[in-house]
Amino acid sequence: MSYALVILEDHGQRAERGLEGGQAAYAAMLAFAEQLKARGQLVMTQALSTEQTRVRRSAGGVEVLDGPFIEAKELVGGIFLLQNVSREQALQIAAECPAAAWATVEVRALRPCFT
Repeated sequence: MSYALVILEDHGQRAERGLEGGQAAYAAMLAFAEQLKARGQLVMTQALSTEQTRVRRSAGGVEVLDGPFIEAKELVGGIFLLQNVSREQALQIAAECPAAAWATVEVRALRPCFT
């Protein structure tokens, strides 16, 4: 089965840890991704920028709204897409993720759209 690990960070925590701490965190995440890739469990991983735009279509046309959106309690810092893992394995991988030390790692099962 496939799962997404969604990294949910508190706003401002990246600035709090500073450049050196950020570089160490980044190196740990890269090493973690390489381990998953070597085991054949990683499809892809990406960090998400804080730049956000929402698009909504209605009878009145298309609305485009640029963020940031204040109502968000957490920043989605990145995602890992996993393949060929069970729920238990996905939960274990989330627990091993370095980001779990400074963020919440949400585990979401993936399935085909419109089924």
